[in-house]
Amino acid sequence: MTLHPDDDQPEEPPPLDRLASGDLAYPADLTQRVVARWREAKTAGEIDVPLPAVGDLATILSVCYHASLLREEGRPVTFRLALSEPGLFNDAAGPPSGLHRLMFARPLPLDQHELRRLTPAAAFSRSLIGATSAGEGIWGIIHSGPQWLQSVRGGRATEQAVPHVPIVAVTGPGRLLMSVGPVVLAELRDGRLSSGELDIFEARWMQRRLAAADLVHRVGRVARNETAEPRAEIDSAFAAVLAGHVLRRVLASVRAAQHGGTLILIPRARVSEFLSDSRYVQVKYAFDDEEPRKRILTLMTAISKELALTAGHETSTVGWHAYETSRARPLVEMDEALFEVAHLVADLTRVDGAVLLTDSLEILGFGVEIAGELPEVSRVARAHDLDATTRTWVRTDRVGTRHRSAYRLCQAVRDALAFVVSQDGGLRFIRWHEQSVAYWEQVATGPWEG
Repeated sequence: MTLHPDDDQPEEPPPLDRLASGDLAYPADLTQRVVARWREAKTAGEIDVPLPAVGDLATILSVCYHASLLREEGRPVTFRLALSEPGLFNDAAGPPSGLHRLMFARPLPLDQHELRRLTPAAAFSRSLIGATSAGEGIWGIIHSGPQWLQSVRGGRATEQAVPHVPIVAVTGPGRLLMSVGPVVLAELRDGRLSSGELDIFEARWMQRRLAAADLVHRVGRVARNETAEPRAEIDSAFAAVLAGHVLRRVLASVRAAQHGGTLILIPRARVSEFLSDSRYVQVKYAFDDEEPRKRILTLMTAISKELALTAGHETSTVGWHAYETSRARPLVEMDEALFEVAHLVADLTRVDGAVLLTDSLEILGFGVEIAGELPEVSRVARAHDLDATTRTWVRTDRVGTRHRSAYRLCQAVRDALAFVVSQDGGLRFIRWHEQSVAYWEQVATGPWEG
């Protein structure tokens, strides 16, 4: 159902028997969705790879599904399966710019137990298992290294291209993602199907949030420096895109660690209120108000300044494309520095409690406990598209404390934004939207996203 705004209160939720339910989806349903999306993408010119025989595809997805339910020495089974002939890969290439193909002396059967046994040798983030698209057998391992994770997990482009072959990514029990090269076709997660991608960072409300006024103004000033050297103007959207990629890095690191965590973003104007008043949160480990806690913003400003200088002789305006393709050493080093700070923020989530940041990514503290006396939220709206034009009511008694705490905070503090990562890697964006607490589930945006 679609929710309608009210002056002060959310619309009265429907009875429980009218809440979103639906039947569970299985590999056969995923096969149908993949085939439909594959044909659409081929017609649209997004992919040029022939569709395998539907029966073969169904068998492969079923095998991968059953493999996902197994465990290898107590660990979840996760892997990426590339469906192609080995001859499609250059036998003389390798990371960081290429893919290192290793063929077995004789092929192995493509079944769930063989996949389980191979996963320790083909780590999800660094290698793929190679098999024929007809499901005839496993022919080897393709070592990629972690470089191709960078674009989807937040970062600049790399020289390593995603191979334009069908890829089945198994990211956890019952979680399968089917893609062809970088084009996502469909995902099965928690018994639900999704087509293509739902990248919340592309939502208009998210872009406005990341374009925090103090960040935009500070970054924008670098192009009007006192130096006489030619400088390009920084595109007005660059700061928001760069901030989004920093957050992607943080969230991807939390998801990869599989321990869960929460990030809370608040407007800069509310910092004093949050740090001095325990109505909403208690910050166990608050950082001193000095330059180091503003390091992300400082690095973003320095990156913009260097980008304006580097490109000043070539163009009048520069943005994300110029940054991600630049090989200027200062920009590479500052990007690595951003990567390290992102890892630090992700590590802070390992301590019980949330990490508190401002909209301009100033790190205020961690071990943040959301006040327990905030009013409970019995139902929230699940958004099915970026602008939440279609939403359904969902009960909150089926999720854990981490999610319910975030719901309570976003109901009480309507300009807060929470990112909640569950232990299985699920990611929810939570905020007050159209007179109710709403959440968006981040659907994988690439064949590497776990």
